[in-house]
Amino acid sequence: MDLTAVKAWYVLARCTDYFGLTLFAGGLFFIAVLWPAGAEHRRARGVLVTGWVLGLLGTVAGIGLQGAWSAQRPAADFLDWDLLSQVLGGSFGRVWFAKALLWLLGGVVLAGALQRGRRAVTTAAWRVGAGAVVLGLLRTTGLTGHAVESGRPLLTQAADFVHLAGICAWIGGLAVLLFGVLSRRDPDELASVVPRYSKLAMVSVAAVVVAGAVLAWQTLGTAGRLFTTTYGNTLLAKLAVLAVVLLIAQASRSWVARRLDFAVVLRGDAGAVRPFVHSVAAETTLVVVVLLAASFLVTASPGR
Repeated sequence: MDLTAVKAWYVLARCTDYFGLTLFAGGLFFIAVLWPAGAEHRRARGVLVTGWVLGLLGTVAGIGLQGAWSAQRPAADFLDWDLLSQVLGGSFGRVWFAKALLWLLGGVVLAGALQRGRRAVTTAAWRVGAGAVVLGLLRTTGLTGHAVESGRPLLTQAADFVHLAGICAWIGGLAVLLFGVLSRRDPDELASVVPRYSKLAMVSVAAVVVAGAVLAWQTLGTAGRLFTTTYGNTLLAKLAVLAVVLLIAQASRSWVARRLDFAVVLRGDAGAVRPFVHSVAAETTLVVVVLLAASFLVTASPGR
């Protein structure tokens, strides 16, 4: 049996789970805080639905594929009940089962937004429910990573939580901005939403970088392991792609500072907004590569 194939499917499941979490959690935050009207619009709602479906599928598949990988079974056996029962008996299985239940609760939150739109996302009850689900998803995701194995678990788990939250706010918001706000080119929405998201993205990126540095330090221990281990090499590749993403993000931020007013005056003219759309699209595409690298890291041994 080819264990490499089993691991590849497991990494794909983790990546799907991560991508779904970023779209769902970040999208909920964007719509609840920055753009409640987005709950009324098809493409913004589509980002939330896509995130929820990917997150639930990635979590369920991840449980079975973790078992197949650990038991050295074919990937096709990931739904075998004997295998699932073994996984659910361990700490990973219990955490991810709780995560699957949180995704189901997230479906209730999502249904409220889809059915009632802006009337739902502006209520305190909906926001409390959405916040509780998102916090639970972030926490359970961090409970099965390398942060729990650190010599300073409180520090690394706090850093891991901040890292995940920053990624969700940044990337999930980026998706809603691209497919929701920018696709409509409404001048009032551009003027009100884009500058606020730009500030949120700046804070989120800072949180991601600082928390990521703490996690790398605690996980690797020494800088030399960046160059002498597969884990370190993957991390370097992730950082290289992230650096390119940050350069593109800086270009987007410059456009907001210098050209947004002009685009609003032109009533969202396609030609005026197009450079910003291309920049955000490139940023969103490269972020998928970053998430894939993160999936490899969480399934790799830091000492190898």
